[in-house]
Amino acid sequence: MYTESTVPVSADMSLFVAQSVGDRPLLVIHGGPDWDHTYLRSPVDKVPAHVVMPDLRGCGRSGKAAEYTPDLAVTDLLGLLDVLGIEQTDILGFSYGGMLAQRLTLREPHRVRKLIIASSSVVPVPADAFAGWHERDELRKAEAEVWASYLTGPSLTRAAAFAGAPANVWRNLPEYLRILAGVRFSAEWVAPWLEGRLPPARPENASSRLGTLGIPILLLHGRYDMIFPPPPDGVVLDDAGHMAHIDQPELWLQAVEEFLNS
Repeated sequence: MYTESTVPVSADMSLFVAQSVGDRPLLVIHGGPDWDHTYLRSPVDKVPAHVVMPDLRGCGRSGKAAEYTPDLAVTDLLGLLDVLGIEQTDILGFSYGGMLAQRLTLREPHRVRKLIIASSSVVPVPADAFAGWHERDELRKAEAEVWASYLTGPSLTRAAAFAGAPANVWRNLPEYLRILAGVRFSAEWVAPWLEGRLPPARPENASSRLGTLGIPILLLHGRYDMIFPPPPDGVVLDDAGHMAHIDQPELWLQAVEEFLNS
């Protein structure tokens, strides 16, 4: 069960936040970024923790801003932790949120107990990472066509999400479509992205820099992720795509809980 509130995190930004009751905090950072957090609510709602699940600036029910960058999003999240009185937290960053989680960890490592990078990447994706995977090429065509279409605003991001759905799950498409229908899409981040003004979210030399911190890290991935290739180390779930938590919710949840409790 989540409680919902809007939390001012700075003089000019408020984040919409869903929270559950628990002892140890877990900050969950969604991806997109022009989505809201709701596609991650399940199975995260089964994690026995004080889950803190905000919408990023410009996303969902959070405030809009004049500027959108990964660093500003991280500043918002740190402000949220301050307002909530959370000195140290576990973090789960999903997809784009996984790269924001890395940035937050590198900026203020003393705030992070354990880090989960889910369906994301610590290292740059090689140009030939998916070479020869013809099924992926076919499945991703529909989303590419939407991005090149006449659509604008939230209609564009929503249409792209639905067009890309078959490429993002491996075995549970009906459930994923049901969840997508409830997502509040925005288009605040897409404009700077399409115009080439959005800075990269992945920190430079993240792997080596994170490795020096001594913070436990779990890389959690679906084997058939068509956006980020599975890492050579970490937990890779079979019969799962980018939305591994939807394809394999029980195994995904088990991996999260075992890591946080170890």
